[in-house]
Amino acid sequence: MLKYHLIWVPRRRRKVLVGAVANRLEELLREKAEELEVGIEHLAIQPDHLHMFVDAPPSLAVSQLVYRFKGYTSRVLRQGFPHLRKMPSMWTTAYFASTAGRVSETTIRKYIEAQSTRA
Repeated sequence: MLKYHLIWVPRRRRKVLVGAVANRLEELLREKAEELEVGIEHLAIQPDHLHMFVDAPPSLAVSQLVYRFKGYTSRVLRQGFPHLRKMPSMWTTAYFASTAGRVSETTIRKYIEAQSTRA
């Protein structure tokens, strides 16, 4: 298994990941992770970005992992929350990904925990 720290943002860094949207986003991410056999070690959702620390199989490239998370959550969130359809798209095409190899797992967890209280 490979451990990744992933970060991505809504289009134009809008602060839309709040309240019911944030709660539904967390549900969707956990559903997709289970489907992909990816463990979510830690999750922090902020109004304008999210952090995930995941444990993924080596057969799944990090680009595919992010693509699947973003595609699924975008489609379902925009169907369920009409105000999100006003954005040209839910997520930017960019994302940040790093492995836990250069920084200890404990350091990454502490950093994500400082971002939010979601477990």
